[in-house]
Amino acid sequence: MKLRTRLNLVVAGLTATFVIVLLAAEFQSTRASIREEIEAANRVAAQLLGRLASIYSREGGTELVLNFLEELGRVRANDIILRSAMGEVLYHSPPPTYKAGRSAPQWFSSLLAPNVARHIFLLPGGSQLVVQAEVSRAVIDAWDHVLRLLALSGVMLVVANGLAFWLIKRALAPFPVIVRGLERIESGDLAFRLPPLAGYEAHAIGAAFNQMAEAVEGKVLAERKAREAETRLEERRELSRVVEQRLEEERRLIAHELHDEFGQSVTAIRSLAQAIATQGGLKDPQTGEAARLISDEAARLYDNMHGLIPRLTPLSLDSLGLAATLYNLVRDWQRRYPSVALSLEQDVPEDLGPSVALALYRVVQEGLINALRHAQPSRVDIKLELNGGRIVASVRDDGKGLPPDWSRPGHFGLRGLADRIEHLGGTFSVGNHPEGGVQLMATVPLGAAR
Repeated sequence: MKLRTRLNLVVAGLTATFVIVLLAAEFQSTRASIREEIEAANRVAAQLLGRLASIYSREGGTELVLNFLEELGRVRANDIILRSAMGEVLYHSPPPTYKAGRSAPQWFSSLLAPNVARHIFLLPGGSQLVVQAEVSRAVIDAWDHVLRLLALSGVMLVVANGLAFWLIKRALAPFPVIVRGLERIESGDLAFRLPPLAGYEAHAIGAAFNQMAEAVEGKVLAERKAREAETRLEERRELSRVVEQRLEEERRLIAHELHDEFGQSVTAIRSLAQAIATQGGLKDPQTGEAARLISDEAARLYDNMHGLIPRLTPLSLDSLGLAATLYNLVRDWQRRYPSVALSLEQDVPEDLGPSVALALYRVVQEGLINALRHAQPSRVDIKLELNGGRIVASVRDDGKGLPPDWSRPGHFGLRGLADRIEHLGGTFSVGNHPEGGVQLMATVPLGAAR
């Protein structure tokens, strides 16, 4: 059942109850008034008529009493009867002319009429005068009054309920608008707003609805932008991984080309220069000296090339494995920086996958080269170990530490390492150590290696 119907029924019920209570109160008041009026009128009439009839009877007998009564006529609310000594009715008061021919319903008369009072007076000569109450006219007056009151109550009931129905309809008119607004929000129209609604409560509900809709729209838009940003970030990460893979492939190809083609060419140039220096130096010292310079430059170029190849990609990872490759890396840099003590401790499985092995190699390589070039350390400790199903790689130095602005945008090498390790499901961190220097640490799940 609708709220409007329930409110209309409540108003109608309350109005009907009020009318019923009013009619009941009026009925009780009318009943008490009729009883008091009839009893008083009957008592007064009986006393007066009884005394007068007794006086007339003594002076002129029954005939004088009869003449008196006939001249008196109808006495309101009373019936007068004169009987002879033999019981014969000599006189009966005429019927009432007031509202003649009408009478109230029997049930109404029985409810409203009091007990009929009756007074009998014995007159000289044996005749009787009977005076009894007659309530029919008072009851018909009361019945007419009740009918008028019922008609007025019915009109007021219709008018009051009609006005109440109209006011309730007007007061509840904003609610269908609110319901339609909720349906539009539910259907996805988050930009919908309610118009100003009439009534204090409806206006407050409309304002709260608009605030709620605005908050929901803002939250949905924010979530949508967050999802779009997350999607773009994931796409960029995926693109970064693809680019990194392409770079590794290109580095590997370049390293192989340097090692196989360029290395052989440099070796051949050096061999030819040495031959020319040996054979041509006897005949032409200038030619021998030039040949020796070419041989020395080729040797220096060969050494630089072999130092560059590990920076591109460690070719020995495929043949020797991670442990031997890291050993060669530390040994080569120890030769370049003999004043810095380099230590390497490693305890890693031999069956690491190529992605994990390359990632751990890059972590050690980046940490070692950064420490030697920027930290001015006296010692660099490198450690790889298994710890609770995870491979932990750390590079720690005792140098001057990171500068205050080291976290500014840039440092693409460290950022690339972090993305590489996170792609494997691990963690990467770099920062100043409490005891001095810098510590770079990467942790990779052993499952990623498998």
